[in-house]
Amino acid sequence: MAMIRKKGLKVFTFILLLVFLTSFFLNYAHTTTAYTWFPKQMVMHFSEHLKRLMKYPERPCGCSQCISETGLAPWFDERFNHTMQPLLNAQNAFLENDTYRWWMKLQRERLPRRLNDTFRELFRIVPSDVDPFLEKGPLVCRRCAVVGNSGNLKQSQYGRDIDNHDFVLRMNRAPTAGFEADVGRKTTHHLVYPESFRELAENVSMILIPFKTMDLQWVISAMTKGTINFTYVPVPRKIHVKKEKILIYHPAFIKYVFDSWLQSHGRYPSTGILSVILSLHICDEVDLYGFGADSKGNWHHYWENNPSAGAFRKTGVHDGDFESNVTTTLASLNKIRIFKGR
Repeated sequence: MAMIRKKGLKVFTFILLLVFLTSFFLNYAHTTTAYTWFPKQMVMHFSEHLKRLMKYPERPCGCSQCISETGLAPWFDERFNHTMQPLLNAQNAFLENDTYRWWMKLQRERLPRRLNDTFRELFRIVPSDVDPFLEKGPLVCRRCAVVGNSGNLKQSQYGRDIDNHDFVLRMNRAPTAGFEADVGRKTTHHLVYPESFRELAENVSMILIPFKTMDLQWVISAMTKGTINFTYVPVPRKIHVKKEKILIYHPAFIKYVFDSWLQSHGRYPSTGILSVILSLHICDEVDLYGFGADSKGNWHHYWENNPSAGAFRKTGVHDGDFESNVTTTLASLNKIRIFKGR
């Protein structure tokens, strides 16, 4: 974050200098026929330029194109809601009734008796304030690489390009060791649910996607007594993640992705599309790697030796084809870029 702030400060300083020099030379050109530019007049002139600059900001970010810019694509504007908060924290830890009922049905969970108690206990363990990961600004250009798990990453040589992004998001059990040339070395945020958890490096933030109340309780357990080791499959009893590196995907944001972006297709969104829509809200430029089939039309993971595998494309839970249409449409509107392998 310090690097991003420093970059923004440099851009801001450059703009101020540009305004000053422009004002100076324009005035100098008229000094022989008009008047002498005294320090007081110089300050007033500079102040007027600065006021105009601050009063009429042209763009929401420092990139050449900004995802959150509206008025360019009606399809995008109908779906993108900038007020939605992607991450759960102590200040927004509540669910509207319709969201609460929908979330409870995702995995046919019985209504919990103490959801609010679970929230309170959770934020006694993990950070309870708004994460700086969500900070954006008009002078900053935040670039995200969202790295999926498709076999089309094999022999892609995308590793260096992926690592050049400010944020690199990966998901589930995706490894990097042994595949660095194609998938990169860098990871800033890794999205998981308890059943897909894998050990992470110390500097990586874990974003838990809670599909049920037990997922939240699992975080509490895994960071304390380690009493939960089974949900519908075995899960790690303890995890080695620093508490300040634990982030929680907001259940209301999951429903927003399902309602607004997937138009209720499938039973609930996949980790992949949840990662993509999250990135639209936290970054100004988004590049997708490792999504979709490989060059032969097969759907499989890049670390597997089973190129004919494709069961996860049609699971009865996620609508892979519709999710793919969403990302393709975003790319056609120049909101994201999709790299499909070589």
